[in-house]
Amino acid sequence: MCILKVNDDRKRIDIVNLLQAGSQEQLEQIEKLYLQAFPSCERKPFSHIVEAGRRGQVDILYLERDGAYEGLAITMKDGDLVLLDYFAIDGSRRGQGCGSEALKTLFDFYAGKRFFLEIECLDPEAENLEQRKRRKTFYLRNGMTELGIVADVFGTEMELLGHQMELTFDAYQGVYRAVYGDEKAGHIKLVSQNA
Repeated sequence: MCILKVNDDRKRIDIVNLLQAGSQEQLEQIEKLYLQAFPSCERKPFSHIVEAGRRGQVDILYLERDGAYEGLAITMKDGDLVLLDYFAIDGSRRGQGCGSEALKTLFDFYAGKRFFLEIECLDPEAENLEQRKRRKTFYLRNGMTELGIVADVFGTEMELLGHQMELTFDAYQGVYRAVYGDEKAGHIKLVSQNA
């Protein structure tokens, strides 16, 4: 686990191992935002995330600027693949460009890695369709591109977006397998993949 401090000049990233130097309060802030920002159907038990972090397979990143908490990023890692599993900006900081700056900082932090994420598909029947559209527009505007893969992730159809990369479904599913095992990876099913 790491704390990612985004400083004023945006040129330097300080990384601190949360398990050695972070506080329980910071971890609690991350867990609170995690529970608020993501629907229960998309959340893993937070204790599983922390355990994977202790094994070095997950980074739990605390986003901070000027000593103020901005948000969280939780990534799953397997070789050169980095899945941005969860990304949220604190409600008091939204609409101020914090999300764009934090995402750009994550690109720099994971430079040389294949960085990608999942977003809910634009289902016209979804109650939160406008939110889904805004989310996709945000990521595309900030350098992500469509990877042509749609997956059923524990019953929710998700589209994959990547940052300057290509990806196969097998490699994507392999991240889940490496971090959470075969049983959990079995809940990730291919819906469609462009050739």
